[in-house]
Amino acid sequence: MKAAVMHTPGGPEVLKLEERPIPTPEPGWVLIRVKAFGLNRSELFTRQGHSPGLKFPRILGIEATGLVESAPGGEFQAGDIVATAMGGMGRAFDGGYAEFTCVPAGQIQKLTTKLGWEVLGACGEMLQTAYGSLFNSLQMKKGESLLVRGGTTSIGLAAAAIAKNHGIKVISTTRNPKREELLKKSGASVVIVDDGSIAEEVKKQTDGGVNKVLELIGTTSLLDSLQCTQPHGIVCMTGMVGNSWSLKEFSPMDAIPVSVCLTMYDGGPKAFMSTPLQEMVEQIEAGTLPIAVGKTFKLDEIVEAHRTMEENKAGGKIVVLP
Repeated sequence: MKAAVMHTPGGPEVLKLEERPIPTPEPGWVLIRVKAFGLNRSELFTRQGHSPGLKFPRILGIEATGLVESAPGGEFQAGDIVATAMGGMGRAFDGGYAEFTCVPAGQIQKLTTKLGWEVLGACGEMLQTAYGSLFNSLQMKKGESLLVRGGTTSIGLAAAAIAKNHGIKVISTTRNPKREELLKKSGASVVIVDDGSIAEEVKKQTDGGVNKVLELIGTTSLLDSLQCTQPHGIVCMTGMVGNSWSLKEFSPMDAIPVSVCLTMYDGGPKAFMSTPLQEMVEQIEAGTLPIAVGKTFKLDEIVEAHRTMEENKAGGKIVVLP
């Protein structure tokens, strides 16, 4: 099989297309013929060398969508349409950047759908992270208001669409005023151009602040996002597209408003398996859940795909079609 193999950390060019043996599944594992996989920021960080304990060579990829090739434990039938994510993929064992991948049966969802692979390949990790951030970490409820900080990211676009379907008012941010139409099409009722300090504008637009904030830029905007929140609200830091891992100075007594909660989201296999993926796939098919696929690439274009992700030029989820 063809696979994008990483032998050392570095830039996009460290991903080398190679011929590798097709893995053989043991009982309890499933061999999947990969039809599509989405790119994720965590894979960028792993590629750069920020995942401790990673052993080389390694095939990256924390998710994959495709067809069951074999399942010696009988959990699935050959030809089943499946999606998988997390659970050590691309880190503890080889992941989805290949024509085949072998994963534990307990982290695979079977799907019934006629969606094209370019759309289905965008769904797994993106919908899990958006859904989990909204309803686990942020505990969103119908009628509440949500600020999506980093609205043009793939997670931001998906979260806005899911939230709108649940009766939540969405305010999304972007640094580029030309992205307003994209954000409103995905579920935002208000778009704010982000100059790094938007708390006062958010309070003006929402009569004192939002109930919840989904922080996708990261530590570079986190302190300002805390100030966008009403008393008894929640800020969830899920993304780090700002490429900063920590705050140089953090004084909790000054940074966190009284009664505002700060949390995070980091979903594993249990979170993936509890995500109503089939339900959301059906909504996509029905046209009631808009999903923004930014760009698609072939496997032998993986370097260009990673470069596009690193430069934030996709305008939606990047999907690779082996």
